[in-house]
Amino acid sequence: MLGSAVVASALLLTGCQAGDDATDYDAGSSDKKTAGAADDKEDTGHAQELAAAQPRLVTTYDGGILTLDATTLDVIDDTKLEGFNRLNPVGDGRHLMVSVAEGFRLFDAGVWTQPHGDHTHSYAADPQLTDTVFNTELPGHVVNHGEATVLFGDGDGKIQTFDTEDFSDGAPKPQVAEVDEPHHGVAVKLADGSMLHTVGTEDERSGAKVVDSSGKEIASSDECPGVHGEAAAKDEVIALGCEDGILLYKEGKFEKIDAPDSFGRIGNQSGSDESQYILGDYKVDEDAELERPERVSVTDTKTGKLSLVDLGASYSFRSLGRGPEGEGVVLSTDGKLKIIDPATASVTEEYPVIDEWEEPVEWQKARPTLFVQGEVAYVSDPAEKSIHIVDLESGEVMAEKSLPHAPNELTGVTG
Repeated sequence: MLGSAVVASALLLTGCQAGDDATDYDAGSSDKKTAGAADDKEDTGHAQELAAAQPRLVTTYDGGILTLDATTLDVIDDTKLEGFNRLNPVGDGRHLMVSVAEGFRLFDAGVWTQPHGDHTHSYAADPQLTDTVFNTELPGHVVNHGEATVLFGDGDGKIQTFDTEDFSDGAPKPQVAEVDEPHHGVAVKLADGSMLHTVGTEDERSGAKVVDSSGKEIASSDECPGVHGEAAAKDEVIALGCEDGILLYKEGKFEKIDAPDSFGRIGNQSGSDESQYILGDYKVDEDAELERPERVSVTDTKTGKLSLVDLGASYSFRSLGRGPEGEGVVLSTDGKLKIIDPATASVTEEYPVIDEWEEPVEWQKARPTLFVQGEVAYVSDPAEKSIHIVDLESGEVMAEKSLPHAPNELTGVTG
């Protein structure tokens, strides 16, 4: 794993504008091919106005990216792109970042809505893997929080920050900062303009700090060994996972919440602006090549209480989500969606969706994946080359469809 010890002066966010960091990319062997079109627009390659916003799903497969209609699951587009590709929403309801060798490449999912006086207009066009790349070494986490989108480069420690709304005009230029030493990290821009980012060295990661726009340190903590991932809760509480619990940043200060075990690793979290609770994974075997835990963590960011919930089956790092009211949603290896009431730290519903499955040892390998958008959950099943839509209130499988390729990463845009 990579790491970095960051000095405050290194995060002088106004110090360099990244005019040279958003570059044109030679697509090379990448070849976009339209496999079909949504029923409500002509396949002309130009934007067509819609009666309402059209959400879309985007999933990777070995050799490309599929764009689907989020309601019908029809394939709208098949974009060829070799290699293992990761997807991260920009947060504007339209664009994604695709992690490629050169950095973060901008993908236009082709749907958007524009305000027009007292109403809005929604449009749809062909998806496009653009030629815009925000250069960095080893592209890592993408965080959209509030009105900002932040990219973190693990190989060079570069933090690139955007006003999310600027993506509506094409390829915006980011504000760029660089941490002192690269590491596998993450950064979050807060509502007051300050920046929270992880801290470590190439060999170990130790905690986090918050600096203002001039680089002055506001707060720091070295109480989060192996710090990984982030999630935001109600009232802009930011949570970071640690190998011995979870680290919170709230009201200008860091607060460490210890795990009930000496090694209790929380590496992946899912938050909700509607909830004071953070849903996280939970592992206790420090030496395991791959631990398949059957418990998840629920952290109350107001009281500081960390609870564990037994699912009766294991899950993967792509199994965590949150429902529209802040309820926890976990896709477990028994093929069920487990609905968790975070206030009581208990499973309240179990919805069967797919067959039993086992998490592969290599994290890049495809496995069933959960993506929640609005009031529905999308569950992929690479073994069957399929995707299912589940109503989170009733548990009904509303639709399912076979795909031309086995899906791997799964996300979406609202349009």
